[in-house]
Amino acid sequence: MNSRLTALAALLICAPAIGDDAVFIQVLGIAQDAGYPQTSCYQPHCMRAWENPELRRKASSIAVVDAVNKTKYLFDATPDMREQLYDLYRTAPDGEYLLDGVFLTHGHMGHYTGLMHIGREAVGASDIPVYAMPRMHSFLSSNGPWDQLVHLKNIELHAMEDGRAVELSSKVTVTPFLVPHRDEYTETVGYRIDGPNRSAVFIPDIDKWEMWESDIRDVVRAVDYALIDATFFKDGELGGRDMSKIKHPFVTESMDLLEGLSKEERARVIFIHMNHTNPLLIDGSPEQAAVERRGFRYAREGLRLDL
Repeated sequence: MNSRLTALAALLICAPAIGDDAVFIQVLGIAQDAGYPQTSCYQPHCMRAWENPELRRKASSIAVVDAVNKTKYLFDATPDMREQLYDLYRTAPDGEYLLDGVFLTHGHMGHYTGLMHIGREAVGASDIPVYAMPRMHSFLSSNGPWDQLVHLKNIELHAMEDGRAVELSSKVTVTPFLVPHRDEYTETVGYRIDGPNRSAVFIPDIDKWEMWESDIRDVVRAVDYALIDATFFKDGELGGRDMSKIKHPFVTESMDLLEGLSKEERARVIFIHMNHTNPLLIDGSPEQAAVERRGFRYAREGLRLDL
């Protein structure tokens, strides 16, 4: 049994078979921080999900499962972490796999507040490694209730540096890199994840591509999978709000920018982190068809990507 998450021991669901040498990413959530449907949204696009729980989507998060070393790693701790850990448990049971790290991208509600589920009011975990950049590290150490997790040793903070790789095993390396975003309390990072055979980047939140010193086209070319910010599909999506003040790259902008990539390179792009207004959340929508027609992909919960 994973001693760090003893409260999950009672779950007896059998996990799907995993090859002994498998290392892969599992998508645990695809929605923007507030999930889908969003609080107090009773418009038709949200009502469909209120009325049919099967249409609901959890906040953006991925996991890396390493069957060789019997470890699993969570990328972002969302408000939906309770359900996401259960989904991950069904794939990689706690009795067999150790939750050996949580990597945080930044200090917005959908990306770190799930840590509350491993505190004393919930699991009461012991020394779960939490990887954080300097400002994120300081924020968790200096502000309640998060500092209580540190003081009670529910979590063990591990400091990271921009561009410095974290070697988790001979099979998995994770490298954080700074990206521009609203950084009121912490910096924001994306991650490059290198497995034994393939690599990925995870960039759920970023400002417009032109505000980043890196060229997203080069980033896509350098990996096998690029899970990138798809908060909004296009301009005007928020009705009367001036979306020029919201810096996320629209999916339409990203597709236009990446249009010059080869067919094989475009297929590496997987859109994730969708606001409740984003029609990519609606199966069979014209927008989903448009993404596929142009050679790109969109994330679905449960998607596995071999590393």
